[in-house]
Order: sequence, then C-alpha cells, then structure tokens
Amino acid sequence: MGLRDNNKKIVQNNSNHYKELLDRRGVKKLSHYGTPSMRHPTVSERAGIATTGHIWVYGDRFYNLAHKYYGDVNFWWVIAWWNGYPTEVSVQTGDFLDIPLDLKQALNVLGI
Repeated sequence: MGLRDNNKKIVQNNSNHYKELLDRRGVKKLSHYGTPSMRHPTVSERAGIATTGHIWVYGDRFYNLAHKYYGDVNFWWVIAWWNGYPTEVSVQTGDFLDIPLDLKQALNVLGI
C-alpha cells in the first residue's frame, strides 16, 4: 500500500511555472499525482488509535522503525509526522515516540 495507491487524484498542469519543461518535452500539459494535504490528528482521534511506545536510542532511524512495525520502510514519515518530528535530527536520545500500530487507521486520521 503506497501513498500513491491512496491518492489517485491526477492533476493536469499547464502552469507557466513549467513552461520550460513543457517546451522541452513538446507537450501542452503535465499529468502528475496531486500533493496530499495532511493534517494533525485531534486528541480524541489519537486516543482512538492503538499505539506502542518507543524510547529513541542512539542509532535509531525512522525507516527502521517503519520496517519493524509496518514491514515497509517507505512509511517512516508516518511515525515522524505522528510525533511532530520533521527529521531524525530533531529527535533526541531518550525521547518517547508513540507509534501507531494500525497503519491504515493512522493514514486515515492523517487525511491520507
């Protein structure tokens, strides 16, 4: 289940911003997947999702946690977003993370 599987909105783009690319490709418009708009779950939505705790230790990586809990490293960003960390650099040794156990539920709550 990739992000693109859930976001099937195809955008047709002929913006002047892409004029050089359009000219180079000899096309009048580009087709691409729309950018998803994520939101922060409310306290009650978070309470409805089963999570497990993880204490961040030296050497941890979001992609390793995603592999461990979801079987797919591509969902590292779910753990990061859920906990409000834009990157691993923002996480300190000893920080507590909540890891949503049901990936489909977490994606739904995040608006994906």
